[in-house]
Amino acid sequence: MPDSEPIFLLLPSILSLILFFILIKRKQRTYNLPPGNMGWPFLGETIGYLRPYSATSVGEFMHQHISRYGNIYKSNLFGEKTIVSADAGLNKFILQNEGRLFECSYPRSIGGILGKWSMLVLVGDMHRDMRIISLNFLSNARLRTHLLREVEKHTLLVLDTWKEKCIFSAQDEAKKFTFNLMAKNIMSMDPGHPETEQLKKEYVTFMKGVVSAPVNLPGTAYRKALQSRSTILKFIEKKMEVRIRKMKEGKENSEEDDLLEWVLKHSNLSTEQILDLILSLLFAGHETSSVAITLAIYFLPGCPLAIQQLREEHLEIARAKNQSGETELNWDDYKKMEFTQCVINETLRLGNVVRFLHRKALKDVRYKGYDIPCGWKVLPVIAAVHLDPCLFDHPQLFNPWRWQQNNGSRGAGTTTSSASSSNYFMPFGGGPRLCAGTELAKLEMAVFIHHLVLNYQWELADTDEAFAFPFVDFPKGLPIRVFKS
Repeated sequence: MPDSEPIFLLLPSILSLILFFILIKRKQRTYNLPPGNMGWPFLGETIGYLRPYSATSVGEFMHQHISRYGNIYKSNLFGEKTIVSADAGLNKFILQNEGRLFECSYPRSIGGILGKWSMLVLVGDMHRDMRIISLNFLSNARLRTHLLREVEKHTLLVLDTWKEKCIFSAQDEAKKFTFNLMAKNIMSMDPGHPETEQLKKEYVTFMKGVVSAPVNLPGTAYRKALQSRSTILKFIEKKMEVRIRKMKEGKENSEEDDLLEWVLKHSNLSTEQILDLILSLLFAGHETSSVAITLAIYFLPGCPLAIQQLREEHLEIARAKNQSGETELNWDDYKKMEFTQCVINETLRLGNVVRFLHRKALKDVRYKGYDIPCGWKVLPVIAAVHLDPCLFDHPQLFNPWRWQQNNGSRGAGTTTSSASSSNYFMPFGGGPRLCAGTELAKLEMAVFIHHLVLNYQWELADTDEAFAFPFVDFPKGLPIRVFKS
């Protein structure tokens, strides 16, 4: 009997432990998860999800999963249990509940290369503060008085170099335009200057790593990008030191009306925070806008009626300016570019520069009878909504008229966009994390298109197509041949 006494003493603890595990299992079983496939251990279905596909489609992986499981399904992506959403309502719900039910949750590799203070990876109050700084710098007043002039200037610097019947990469030209524009307005760097060209070279290497597999081994694109990041940050820091010294000496930099100057004067950010902010804005302001412009150049030749209507709109603006004796575009001219805005919307809808977002559930969420457990990754796939035939008639067709208020009658056919589908159009995200550069990006596209259609005709010089890797890119750089109008 004495030998059995320890067993009796341990029995309540053992029973409690068994009961604890039973309760945990019961709780786990209460989740009504969406259907899906978790794939291989650790890797899950990540490789299939990231396999390149045409940017004007959702890709074979998404198509098969939506067909099999519906618009909301579970998977294992980027090493985490994930709910993937191609559902318009859920996507909007996720973005509108940022900070309450969901928060930004990008893979660690993104934070490692963009920096822990990058707006892309920040959450909460720090993201809000960084975003306010960006919005103040990109305010509507500044767009009207300063940035419109800068956008037109840098557009003409690129387009004026184009020669009759010359063949070149439209993608490279668009990137040249957006990089020079951002470098000038972030750090007052002039196009063509040796230091600008050197920074551009380092930035190209950096960008290749951002979109590569996060393998930090010698010789990999990711390792080279980390090295370029270090070089770029040292360059920016030297610029900061010069500005700070001038400020202490009481020297005003009236000609350097840029983001660096603004942040140093109007924020309490640390050096590290300023460096990551500037790098992230250079990344966001350059990459997405250049891809969007390239997509417009790609789509338009397939829709001659759209080019014709664009030319008519911009010729009317140009004639009015000639009559008034003005040369530079002003805000009233920009607001007259109504059909141009339809072209921009359609380019962003069909091309989907930003295809999906990374979020994480902060608490258990139930939606349409499905449970999204706390801590699970959530991927709202914006591209799937923009290409949903239930929301957009003939979604694979490039049709700018679908965005006209009266749904248009010039060649629009049956392809229209209802008010309800427009509510789910989110090329710049939504909610508290709506892209701070949304209006600048639209301005860049509109001004570039204005001068493009007035001065040139173009054709594709080689077969090329926009692919999602998952970032959008043209494998051949979109070679075009141009002719003076």
